[in-house]
Amino acid sequence: MPLPHRPIYLDHASTTPVHPKVLEAVAPYWRQEFGNPSNLYALGRRAGDALERARAQVAGILGSHEDEVVFTGGGSESDNLALKGVAMAAPRRRHLVTTTIEHSAVLGAARDLQEHWGMEVTYVPVDERGIVDPAAVVAALRPDTCLVSVMLANNEIGTIQPVAEIARACRARGVPIHTDAVQAAGFLDLNVDRLGVDLLSLSGHKVYAPKGVGALYVRRDTRLVPLIHGGSQEGGRRAGTQNVAGIVGCGVALELIEQHRAATCARLTALRDRLIAGIEAAVPGALLNGDRRLRLPGNASFCFGDVQGETILLELEHDDVYASSGSACHAGSQDPSHVLLAIGRSAELAHTAVRLTLGAPTTEAEIDRVLELLPLAVERVRTQAPAHR
Repeated sequence: MPLPHRPIYLDHASTTPVHPKVLEAVAPYWRQEFGNPSNLYALGRRAGDALERARAQVAGILGSHEDEVVFTGGGSESDNLALKGVAMAAPRRRHLVTTTIEHSAVLGAARDLQEHWGMEVTYVPVDERGIVDPAAVVAALRPDTCLVSVMLANNEIGTIQPVAEIARACRARGVPIHTDAVQAAGFLDLNVDRLGVDLLSLSGHKVYAPKGVGALYVRRDTRLVPLIHGGSQEGGRRAGTQNVAGIVGCGVALELIEQHRAATCARLTALRDRLIAGIEAAVPGALLNGDRRLRLPGNASFCFGDVQGETILLELEHDDVYASSGSACHAGSQDPSHVLLAIGRSAELAHTAVRLTLGAPTTEAEIDRVLELLPLAVERVRTQAPAHR
């Protein structure tokens, strides 16, 4: 059966469409239920009640106390609040440990702490699969380490990190640990006790909720200095009138994806493996980035060796296929991906990357169509640019 004419969207790691049930849930809070949740009259109380229901939904996914969930403006703010908030709360501990493949929000916060707050940062390398060795993280710990930050799953190459093992070692040494779980949500278990983490970042628009909303889990005994000062919202940890509609959507979206997580993961893993095998069979020189097994169900990242990834993407766009070369936060940058460099790709090879990320709406027919179009796109680019061959 032919596909209906619509774009094939394979960039779910960048952002996701809002789920129809999420849109339905948030609509009243853009219209009649527009109250400020800090107000005590009925309109405000109803907004406040909706806010706390969403907090309970997120806490339910995390297995946490409701007062440990802090709503933010997105995953980047959550990462910054985690790193800077903990570091500023422990002025005598001047050392931070993270990895070379973290999201730019974590690496940017770490650099800011280095440059403007006098922190020392240890960047633990990863192996060629894109996985960090827990022993290397432990070896980097010092008596003055204030925090360890290791992402749960990588946004570019999809590799899953041994966070629970690292967390056990950190806890034994009294060092708090943060994990960026933005890409892991909907695919991996986010129970904070099983992970053993003290802080965990989430983003709404990666899980079929609106953009501009995120959350940070903060374990009760973790000291945190707020980055945004003003009101007493979010237990004094993040001032500012809350984005009620976005928060409601985030709660509903996380609940929905958790309900269907097992089935979605099984289906997307099969589609991902079909996509990877098909590309490797049909495109000479295609090189998979990241571990074959320890990767997110929806991630397929390749380097194509002798053609620019951006040029391949433009060819695919002509066929209404949307993908990316890596993190959307670096779109348009001339610098090679720090993640690909960290796993040993050369700068030249890193520029040939294409990332295909599947999501709940992705179908088998769409994958089959991409397996027809992608080899042709690469062949066209190679024919047009013989100097790169």
